[in-house]
Amino acid sequence: MTPGILLQYLLPHRLLSRIIFHVTRWTWTPWKNLLIRQISQRFKVDLGEAAEPDINAYAHFNAFFTRALKPGARPMSADANVLVCPADGHVSQSGAIHGGRIFQAKGRDFSAVELLGDAQAAVAYADGQFITIYLSPRDYHRVHMPMSGTLVATTHIPGRIFSVAPKAVESIPRLFARNERLVCHFEGAHGPFAVVLVGALLVSSVSTVWGNLEIPPYASRVNKRDYRGQSIRLERGAEMGRFNMGSTVILLLPAVGPRLDPRLVPEQAVRVRQDMGALGPGAED
Repeated sequence: MTPGILLQYLLPHRLLSRIIFHVTRWTWTPWKNLLIRQISQRFKVDLGEAAEPDINAYAHFNAFFTRALKPGARPMSADANVLVCPADGHVSQSGAIHGGRIFQAKGRDFSAVELLGDAQAAVAYADGQFITIYLSPRDYHRVHMPMSGTLVATTHIPGRIFSVAPKAVESIPRLFARNERLVCHFEGAHGPFAVVLVGALLVSSVSTVWGNLEIPPYASRVNKRDYRGQSIRLERGAEMGRFNMGSTVILLLPAVGPRLDPRLVPEQAVRVRQDMGALGPGAED
């Protein structure tokens, strides 16, 4: 284990994340403009895509980090049977779920039961498919619907807040099943699907379009919310949530139904609403 990875076990994850949460919301103009400028230059952020390209117009750094894109910046196929990408970033892993186990990195995996915090919900994905997408600081940080669906429930699962950068993913066992996360369960035309928003070191704040700020507060126990009967339906390609700072999205698909494009490979760059697979005949009816 490298010193950098060992340090991750020792750091006060939640305390550091709370500090960053407040620091990134300071509205003092010199401070927030310095942060925005530094991140933009270091990570080569494409401000030409932003609905607001002027850094002076953002109230604080987090407003910049969760910036909207120009209309038309992420076009979507008119074919209603196309599964679309939920986030900008890079593919960490993608493929089949074997006996309820999800591949993390070479020699490492974790279970769908652990990830979802619910053995019953995990049954649908035991032999399904998954894709894990890593969002870097340069990426657009809003998460969109891969297909149309009605919100069934969410589960806020407490945990550590390890980094989700590639080196940490390769080194820390069951990382995504250990980090604090929000599991969003949907029902679509072909059955259930789950979108999991995984927190990360310093950047563990998550919001949704239906509940606003979901994390923090950080959880001390599993917190489930039932949305059945509330008719919260989101269409394919619509925004569903955002990371107030970056992290990872994991999409779980059932054994029968939508299929991921087998050409998706680790480290491949992906963008919101790009074609990512097929939903099947009549999926959007």
